[in-house]
Amino acid sequence: MKKVLFVLTSHDDLGNTGEKTGFWIEEFVAPYYELADQGVEITLASPKGGQPPIDPRSSDPSNATEDTKRFDNDEALQEKLAHTHKLEDVNQADYDAVFYPGGHGPLWDLASSETSQKLITSFYTNNKPIAFVCHAPGVLKDVKVNGDYLVKDKKVTGFTNAEEEAVGLTDVVPFLLEDALQADGAIYSKGDNWAPYAVEDGLLITGQNPASSKLVAQKLLHQLN
Repeated sequence: MKKVLFVLTSHDDLGNTGEKTGFWIEEFVAPYYELADQGVEITLASPKGGQPPIDPRSSDPSNATEDTKRFDNDEALQEKLAHTHKLEDVNQADYDAVFYPGGHGPLWDLASSETSQKLITSFYTNNKPIAFVCHAPGVLKDVKVNGDYLVKDKKVTGFTNAEEEAVGLTDVVPFLLEDALQADGAIYSKGDNWAPYAVEDGLLITGQNPASSKLVAQKLLHQLN
């Protein structure tokens, strides 16, 4: 049985807006079910452990999908989510791949987490797939392998500047993901706003937005198999 580690944010403040953020529920449940339904064993972790914050907007009925509706009735997964492991306690050697769901939260805590950076590097240098969707590719911003940015000369995607502008958070987020990845030397590309788009470059798999979540999981599953 293949084992995948999911890393979720513990950050819930949307900058100085007084509003809440966290992880985007679709970006967690769509890949979770895509993998779990194929027999993959999934472990959940977050910087603080316990219940990670769900972005309230992602739970709005207007953003509901078949997967989020399934989660609403899935008491076992809700219970599992309430008890994530502490990130510092997990070991790359115990898993076959790592996956990071997005939401704005990761831009604050996981992007600057040395624990997360070392974990990603460890997976990558041990020839294991690393996958990210929407804002989660932003956690790669300071990740280095042998002194170079991991994303340098790699094909990547992630939440676009245009999409950030569309949700009105360009001046709220700590950095713009598209700009940060390009500054690190990544070969950044994107599809239409809000349309499914994912890029694979060796072990690195990235998806642009919530609609790309399942696509990223499918690419990850293909690599695992």
